[in-house]
Amino acid sequence: MQAALEEARKGASQGGIPIGAVLVHEGEVIGRGHNRRVQSGSVVLHGEMDALERAGRRPASVYRESILYTTLSPCAMCSGAILLYGIPRVVVGENLTFMGEEALLRSRGVEVEVRQERECIRLLQDFIARNPALWSEDIGV
Repeated sequence: MQAALEEARKGASQGGIPIGAVLVHEGEVIGRGHNRRVQSGSVVLHGEMDALERAGRRPASVYRESILYTTLSPCAMCSGAILLYGIPRVVVGENLTFMGEEALLRSRGVEVEVRQERECIRLLQDFIARNPALWSEDIGV
């Protein structure tokens, strides 16, 4: 989770939305990313999507043996990617600020662990207080 938090902080320092994620396979980070929608003018580069993109093309077996750590509950788009690639476990930093598709993931056999990490909550709540319109845009409101 600390690596995902580092990514969230990196995104914030670049003027973006402070959400980070890392993909871990056999104890090694193989993909790390943060929300780059603002920085890249992208509609899809959420933290989870960026981490998957940066993991690169891998055999399906690698994804099926990996854990995704994310600072925020995954949205429908990111949850779809988790399901598509068969990632069996997702560790969520917090879901108080935004409740993503955890029920969908669980219904499809994904183990979802929610930690309610204070730093994850603080980073995003501070951002939302300063940038409510940008946050609404990011979650599709």
